[in-house]
Amino acid sequence: MEPVIAIVLVLIGYALGSAKLINEGNEALVERLGRYHRKLRPGLNFIVPLLDSVVMEDTTREQILDIKPQNVITADNVYVEVDGVVNWRIMDMEKSFYKIDDIQIALANLATVELRSSLAERTLEQVNASRNEMNKSLLQALNDASKEWGIEIIRVDIQSITPPESVQKSLAEQNAAVMRKRAAITAAEGEQEAAIKRAQATKTSMQILAEALRTNPESKEILKYLVAQEQVEASQKLSASTNAKIVFLNPGVNAEAYSQMIGDLGAEEISHNHPNTNVGENGSATA
Repeated sequence: MEPVIAIVLVLIGYALGSAKLINEGNEALVERLGRYHRKLRPGLNFIVPLLDSVVMEDTTREQILDIKPQNVITADNVYVEVDGVVNWRIMDMEKSFYKIDDIQIALANLATVELRSSLAERTLEQVNASRNEMNKSLLQALNDASKEWGIEIIRVDIQSITPPESVQKSLAEQNAAVMRKRAAITAAEGEQEAAIKRAQATKTSMQILAEALRTNPESKEILKYLVAQEQVEASQKLSASTNAKIVFLNPGVNAEAYSQMIGDLGAEEISHNHPNTNVGENGSATA
């Protein structure tokens, strides 16, 4: 009975020793007698105890590598501090284990070197203006350099590019000057457009008046009256000021229009001050 129990215990121990459970999203590498044997997929797997050993288990999910802030000099000799993020994943577990010793360190060093090289080829202005282009360039360069490691670089994002404080101040002043220039140009264009529209409106008005005068001779007297009225109103506005002034009236306006307007204004003044006073046709007032 005891030998049977021993055999059962040996079988149980063998089963426990040979069973390997791999979680979803992970893979494992198995070596047999020191040589690569096979790959274990997610789920329950069995190996041969004493002959097989699991040498690596890692995730095939997307991973994030943080590029620490780096001091980089641009093509125009400006020192900037740059940091970024690299998203990557293992595509071939066998290559990632046997082709490179420490893939995290190798990838971090490669990303740093490529980032420095990319910024060194550009001026500060180009760096600020072409960040998306730099991200694509770095993505291509990292994939080309790491294709033998069995990994894929999914995305590269340069998070911040920080120049020295003195350079930041100069850039802010430059941007402010550009904004003021654009505002001045916009205002000048607006004034020019408004002047053109006023000129067009004046031209249209003159054409209408010319046509009215040509077709109706009596309109000339009405026009003279309106011009005289505008000049009298302008004179009244000027007289409201306490400063000395000289008013020049258009001598070409019909004197009768002036007389008629002055008579009308006088009648209004008398009517306002003496409600019971009647004004005659010639502008005289009677109580």
